[in-house]
Amino acid sequence: MAWEDQVAFVTGASQGIGEACARILAAAGAKVVLASRNLERLEQLAKELQGARNDPSCAFALPLDVTSEDQIKEAFKKALDHFGRIDILVNNAGVTRDGLALGMKRRDWDEVIQTNLTATHLCIQQVLRGMMRRRYGRIINITSVVAFLGNAGQANYVASKAGIIGLTRAVAQEYASRSITVNAVAPGFIETAMTAALTPEAQEKLAARIPLGRLGQVLDVAHAVKFLASEEAGYITGQVLHVNGGLYM
Repeated sequence: MAWEDQVAFVTGASQGIGEACARILAAAGAKVVLASRNLERLEQLAKELQGARNDPSCAFALPLDVTSEDQIKEAFKKALDHFGRIDILVNNAGVTRDGLALGMKRRDWDEVIQTNLTATHLCIQQVLRGMMRRRYGRIINITSVVAFLGNAGQANYVASKAGIIGLTRAVAQEYASRSITVNAVAPGFIETAMTAALTPEAQEKLAARIPLGRLGQVLDVAHAVKFLASEEAGYITGQVLHVNGGLYM
């Protein structure tokens, strides 16, 4: 299927990896649904993508708080009403609420699991019927290298990202017969607003742990997402593509 015939729905699209994924899929020719809590930024991004493509119909911004099941259902309904289909789903929205396990507050545990894991499941549910009817779909879930390495002070985040891997493999098995592929991308340490808040010394220490000697860029992750969303990746499902500069081998 040509990129021009496809619609991609990207959660957490207002910044970082989600924004990069939206940009690279739009540049390939797909129509994109931009979803996050920051509608003002999404609308600005939509105008940029529309201008770059000279196509006012190529991007559609939607407010979405993925901790609300009702908002998830409403956002996907609006996207389907607008474009008529969703061929690619990129589950990128995520949060951290760090703290040592002994003192971790229940609300911090619940928020991270709800945002990172439960919302991924709920968003997948919204696209499966349409993908099953068309016997085609690409679902890409953003997990993390810490799902494999662990990370002190992030028991909730690590658990949520490890859960995404299990969810990815289970759904991949359930819907492979309908030509729906379900894969995950596991970024390592990527230059985002989160890592920008670290001191230069802390960033240097992070980079020193990485065999390639640098933090990754959001486009490194977005290119991996684009590949898994492509026709060329049609025989890949239930897999985790690591994008971490060799941090986890």
